[in-house]
Amino acid sequence: MNRAPTGWLVGFDPNFHHRHSLRLKNYDYSQAEAYFVTICTQHRACLFGEVVDGGVQLSAAGRMVLDVWNEIPVHYLGVDVDAFVVMPNHVHGVVVITNPVGAQFNAPNTQGAMNRAPTLGEIVRAFKARSTRNIRLREPGASVWQRNYYEHIIRSEESLTRIREYIINNPLQWALDRENPANTKQG
Repeated sequence: MNRAPTGWLVGFDPNFHHRHSLRLKNYDYSQAEAYFVTICTQHRACLFGEVVDGGVQLSAAGRMVLDVWNEIPVHYLGVDVDAFVVMPNHVHGVVVITNPVGAQFNAPNTQGAMNRAPTLGEIVRAFKARSTRNIRLREPGASVWQRNYYEHIIRSEESLTRIREYIINNPLQWALDRENPANTKQG
């Protein structure tokens, strides 16, 4: 049996503690595509507001998340955002990499800008980091996002239209949403 080296992550069992990637194997997530992403809060905590009469009334943290999302194109040339909704404990949005050759992180650094397109993972990671930093300025130590995110590669205009409708109508479906804590079965 394979065992972790002594003293290395006590209690770690590689047969039990393994992470499976949610991404497509060998897919280039920096290529020009539209991507539907869902990002959930840590422990599905309702940090971003509440749904009232089919609309989301955003908290201060929810407004910060919305602002950071809308700033993505400012930080990444050749990347745009499309439909987006902040729900009480998750967000849904469409990220569009429009020009992977010209899509570079737009921030000065000592080595210069990246000479390659950012991946979807880099964009989501930066979004999560910026929004967390902004929220923690008001609520120090707050846990915001779960470790991963869900994505779907949008391959047709028809699919994009359906996803946009889903995003726009998501607040109307909150009572049925599996992310709604009221729908979580307590054991």
